[in-house]
Amino acid sequence: MSNRFLRRASVHDIVQKLSAKAVLEHGLIEEGDRILIAVSGGKDSTVLAWVLSALRPVLKRRYELAAVHISSDFCACCKQSVLKDRLAQWDIPFTDLFVPIIGRLKEGRSMNCYWCSTQRRSELLNFAVENQYNKIALGHHLDDILETFFMNLMAKGEFSTMPLFLAYRNYPVSLIRPLGFVEEAQIIACADAKGILKAACTCPYGLNSERRRIRARLADFTDNSSAVKRRIFNAVEQLMPKIHPPL
Repeated sequence: MSNRFLRRASVHDIVQKLSAKAVLEHGLIEEGDRILIAVSGGKDSTVLAWVLSALRPVLKRRYELAAVHISSDFCACCKQSVLKDRLAQWDIPFTDLFVPIIGRLKEGRSMNCYWCSTQRRSELLNFAVENQYNKIALGHHLDDILETFFMNLMAKGEFSTMPLFLAYRNYPVSLIRPLGFVEEAQIIACADAKGILKAACTCPYGLNSERRRIRARLADFTDNSSAVKRRIFNAVEQLMPKIHPPL
């Protein structure tokens, strides 16, 4: 989808329609779900919270929403009061959970994105199980999914990526990614229109990550073409098992 089209059409409508399509085609939300949204304070997870709230009347099914933010001992950039107030406007209860991520590092180990993500994911799962949420919603978008595919291809030699739906074997919880059909440019446009970018934060450890290097390479060989990226995504999507049939 071109930037020219983004300017003409309502960015809210675009994000809602693509998210609804992902939810319906991959069976991400069902009647009676209790969904925990992992909110970092960044643009992606905040737009995710908004769109899941906005889709309630569209999907015509009852589901509960709540949000949890994981605070840490290395990043305090999230403006929690702003985030909490915004979520309240969308009728989403908010919980802050502190995790000493650096404090858990073993002697001689240095901080890195993988360690942080595993600690956060573990805490999310435990919090969801303890509070009887059956699904955790993450703010990964189409570009994240493509980047993960190429990272796995080059580093692991395997065809795999982030699925839109992942059911855990050892936990009564599933992961869902409702923004999987939405490009980052569309999320940025939506976040900007809703004033979300003004209060969004970024992680200081992600500035020079491998993901950023892959992102630059992907932008280079696709020439940042939305059409090209979506064609690649259509191929990558075939790797994702649709555990639930389209609704």
